[in-house]
Amino acid sequence: MEDRYRVTLKLETMQPTGSFKVRGAFSDMTGRAIPEQGVVAASGGNFGLAVAYAARVLGHRATVFVPGTSPEEKIGRIAALGADVRVVPGYYPDALAASREWAREAGAYELHAFDQPGVVAGQGTCAREIMEQVPDVDAILVAVGGGGLIAGTASWARDQVNVVGVESEGCPTLRAAREAGEPVDVAVGGIAASALGASRLGDLAWRANEWIDASVLVSDEDIVKAQRWLWEACRVLAEPAACAPIAALSTGGFVPADGRHVVVVVSGANTGGLETLV
Repeated sequence: MEDRYRVTLKLETMQPTGSFKVRGAFSDMTGRAIPEQGVVAASGGNFGLAVAYAARVLGHRATVFVPGTSPEEKIGRIAALGADVRVVPGYYPDALAASREWAREAGAYELHAFDQPGVVAGQGTCAREIMEQVPDVDAILVAVGGGGLIAGTASWARDQVNVVGVESEGCPTLRAAREAGEPVDVAVGGIAASALGASRLGDLAWRANEWIDASVLVSDEDIVKAQRWLWEACRVLAEPAACAPIAALSTGGFVPADGRHVVVVVSGANTGGLETLV
């Protein structure tokens, strides 16, 4: 007999900027005084959108450094929200280095996409909502890049709910850290790199590792299959990174016990559109 368990989708795709990142941006920016020079952030796309949106709502200037590997649709949307967008060749670490140098010179307040207490606290509100909305939840599956979402999720859930981190094989920061016993640098690439392309797990995520119950790797091929299934079966359009946790279930990378209730965080919708699925 096949295993039987329930799955609920937490659709962070419905956030104003299309991903959970807006939680952390508002959390950190509303918790401090912002200088006249505004805020600066590095982002593969989703955090940049969140910072640009929060800055516009709160009346601050925003400068966002984006790696050239980010999808054009994300870069264009960040600019449309009023941010000054600076495109840097390479991946997220390259954009981060450039943003930090600019922050020192300009005097702007720096927001980190996944390794800042205020940001992580904001991302953790996703888990708080899940535990309120789904009281019988047994496990929460979360995609992992730098680890801001899983750090907030694990810190809130602690030992009350199993927390499972899912990564693409091309961006294995959590897996590498758990194997090495500390965060280490990894090469990044693959279909989910624009959202999961941090080269190293954040320190805050590592501190929350004691409450992370499992780490699962999935292939780009399985992510694409999960993305297509999510659209065809649920009519939910999501970006590749957001579909990694679904791939973990569909491939048997994570197998819940009979009767368990699993919540999958579908973390973002910022993809090229339906043409990528047909």
